[in-house]
Amino acid sequence: MELQNAVFGRRSIRKYAPCVVKKEEIEEIVKCAQAAPSWKNSQTARFYVALSEESRENVRKCLASFNAERTEGVGAFIVTTVVHGISGYTSSGDTHLGNGFECFDNGLAVQNLLLKAYEMGYGTLIMGLYKEKELRTLLSVPENENIVCVIALGKADIDPEMPERNQTQDILKIF
Repeated sequence: MELQNAVFGRRSIRKYAPCVVKKEEIEEIVKCAQAAPSWKNSQTARFYVALSEESRENVRKCLASFNAERTEGVGAFIVTTVVHGISGYTSSGDTHLGNGFECFDNGLAVQNLLLKAYEMGYGTLIMGLYKEKELRTLLSVPENENIVCVIALGKADIDPEMPERNQTQDILKIF
């Protein structure tokens, strides 16, 4: 699959057909996420995957109710975190974004993850509303990691259209 096809074909999926995702497929997807660039090659992204039926249901209970409804039937939940306090810092000073840079790094990894999942025939939905403390406890996420998002992964049961985008000339300035 060409990259441009994946970039313009991938959509947020809000209805899933029941499916099984294999551990080997998760490993392949995460391997692509790991290839993303990061601040000084710090590689602070971490991935916690709920693959069993019980663990998926436990993660769904941590989601906002509308997202729990939208993710019935998913084959996996991938929770992304970043090791806090590394990305955006150097011995000679910090970037003006400070620890905000860690979310930039995580976003790069997540983009790779989403595109690989799409290439493999899976739909995804990135979710930022969840019960952080419950999710942290459920997945044994250490305190030095910040949970960034929960990603539903499964077989799409809908084929949504691409939402309207801004015109390129409205967001681009070339000097």
